[in-house]
Amino acid sequence: MNSEETIRTFIDFYRDRGHLVSDDSGLVRPPEDPVLFTTAGMHPLTSYLLGEPHPRGRRLVSVQRCLRTTDLDEVGDPSHLTVFEMLGSWSLGDYDGPQSLRWGFELLRDGYGVDLSRLYVTVFGGDGTVPPDLSSWETWTDLGLPIETTVEDNWWDNGPVGPCGPDSEIFYWTGDGPPSGTPTTDDRWVEIWNHVMMRYQRREDGTLVPLGQPNVDTGMGLERLLPVLQGKPSVFDCDILEPWTGSVSTLWPLDTRGVRVVSDHLRSSVVMIGDGVRPSNTRQGYVLRRLIRRLLTVLWRVDPSWTLSDLPDLPVEHTLRHFRQLHTVGDVRTVWRDEEDRFRDLLDRGRPLVRRQLRGGPLDDTDYHYLHDTHGLPRDLVDLITAGP
Repeated sequence: MNSEETIRTFIDFYRDRGHLVSDDSGLVRPPEDPVLFTTAGMHPLTSYLLGEPHPRGRRLVSVQRCLRTTDLDEVGDPSHLTVFEMLGSWSLGDYDGPQSLRWGFELLRDGYGVDLSRLYVTVFGGDGTVPPDLSSWETWTDLGLPIETTVEDNWWDNGPVGPCGPDSEIFYWTGDGPPSGTPTTDDRWVEIWNHVMMRYQRREDGTLVPLGQPNVDTGMGLERLLPVLQGKPSVFDCDILEPWTGSVSTLWPLDTRGVRVVSDHLRSSVVMIGDGVRPSNTRQGYVLRRLIRRLLTVLWRVDPSWTLSDLPDLPVEHTLRHFRQLHTVGDVRTVWRDEEDRFRDLLDRGRPLVRRQLRGGPLDDTDYHYLHDTHGLPRDLVDLITAGP
């Protein structure tokens, strides 16, 4: 099942159960939003989760593009990405958590044909303030899946204040051989779906009060699901990333992690550019600039002559088409070229400054701070200069 079929199966399943599609709101949040990017499928629905009536009713389904910078250092492993898509379903004060879990089980079993013997679930075990989530425990017991209880790992919130509640997470065994251990004892159990029973609101003083409208909020990362459905060892081997990894590995001889980081950052930059972001030193533009310069750093540590202009059009076209963005390959290439030129100029300006600083011996934190604060040279760039010829 390819990525488009996976999305269609998800949407159709929930449509058949009375859900209406909530449109993808894009990556960029409005200026009044303190968060720069959409980080979760529920982000655009926050006001409706707090009780405002949604114009499309109380049952929603969506595919929402998201961007998270908190996992940048994890990109390069088999499952983390900077830009990803969240398959989401919501009950806005309508059906309860057990119904959501039963539908989730049904979709995985019948819609996607997932091997149920490779599933494990976790449930909130209570923390002295909020009782154990017995309804989720009983539901999973009826459905015959193994259960592990946790506290912090099965409590969901989107910050220090706002809607929150216990969640139940579905994990898939990605290891060789029969499953072993539990999700908290073996990292070969990979989370694929989270069902949040959004029952509370946390106030500024930390206290919890019941939400006037209890909700169910589910999120399943498309890219986490695809390796399961396509029998691939990582998201980078699936149809949604393969055009990038294939092009990058053919063009530039990098190790596996390097191919993954460069592929992820290039793809993420295309989606950001397609959503109207341009490199700058502030807000969303700074994140885009950082991604482009991070991937160039990976490339130029191997060979400073490598350039993004050598990339074929195929992966760019694939990503723009998948996200239904109207920008052209030429638009993307213009941004890449301009940012690459700026970064090369910065390297040329910084090289003598770093070499002068190296006369005093290996660089320490004081040297890095001086080069950044006085000359605007970030640590990654300084390391690139020191590693170069």
